[in-house]
Amino acid sequence: MQDVLNQFKEQIQSAISEQKIINICGGNTKNWYGDPPSGEELNTLQYAGILDYQPEELVITACAGTPLKEVELALASKNQYFPFEPPHYGENATIGGMIAAGLAGPGRGQFGGLRDYVLGVKIMDGSGQILSFGGKVMKNVAGYDVSRLMPGSLGTLGLILEISIKVLPLPARTETLKFQIPASQAIHQMNSWASQPLPLSASSWIGNSQSGELWIRLAGANAAVVAAIQKMQQLLPAEIIEPHQANVFWETIREQTHPFFEHSNENLWRFAINPLSEPFATEHTTIMEWFGGQRWIKANLSRKEAQSLASQNQGYATLYRNNNQATGSVFTPITANPLTAPLALVQKRVQKAFDPHGIFQTGRMPY
Repeated sequence: MQDVLNQFKEQIQSAISEQKIINICGGNTKNWYGDPPSGEELNTLQYAGILDYQPEELVITACAGTPLKEVELALASKNQYFPFEPPHYGENATIGGMIAAGLAGPGRGQFGGLRDYVLGVKIMDGSGQILSFGGKVMKNVAGYDVSRLMPGSLGTLGLILEISIKVLPLPARTETLKFQIPASQAIHQMNSWASQPLPLSASSWIGNSQSGELWIRLAGANAAVVAAIQKMQQLLPAEIIEPHQANVFWETIREQTHPFFEHSNENLWRFAINPLSEPFATEHTTIMEWFGGQRWIKANLSRKEAQSLASQNQGYATLYRNNNQATGSVFTPITANPLTAPLALVQKRVQKAFDPHGIFQTGRMPY
């Protein structure tokens, strides 16, 4: 493993001397996410393996190039899992790519995002130095937890080497209910249930301005799930979905293999907004997740139109998949939501500290 680290360091130092850009990648299952990157590829697949797994402590530590499915199989063998349900988007997904992309699936609305579970990281910075942040327990640092800068950084702050991440026990029972209700009722009902002591674990409404289906997943103790089903069915007619069919459905939402996400001439927009916001006034099919806080629309909106719609609902818009290449940048430019002067100064200092020579500035994420 030390030989691999030496190779990484040599490539970084060579990039510094030759004034090149380094594009970090692993399984390349999310290489479409973000703006098109530039630079020489540095691949993490050779730095792989589970370094430490303590089921009794609910913590696993692995090298960045470790296949994500290998990590999840190890967790499943001990009846544990990642509750935020990271998408793979392909067979070769790695745990380093999971951290760098910072994405989460259906469970994020109830259990929080990936960043909430990162305990510690080891990285190689833009000078070739190895730095460690955090640890293997929840209470391990005073001040700002630098390790939580890594999720969603897309390799622009440094080369992630190792990750320690918290996991949770698998629930004793899981059931999925399906309701036939319109969008406005779905938003009200999702948020009403979310405010009650119910074992909710995921929600997804799919439909248009006329009608739709609300899928609710319950997970927890057997008695709690049974009681929740009875309570919900007393309020609204609901179909209990057969477990295999339910698992397939939630996987298609997580991995974006549901027919809604099929490529077309329309762009896929992601809106992160106030969960209580009214349904969008559009004829396009919409998916609402995270109790209404995340919404997907396939439409050729302009950047201005999308950002205006998001701003009206106290949120922001991301061009998640650019199927219409004329639209431009995927992420909302920082100029559209400028940082305050203190935050801008912090960001500049962080960037300079981690990447003093600018070798990780691939253009994949705008600043």
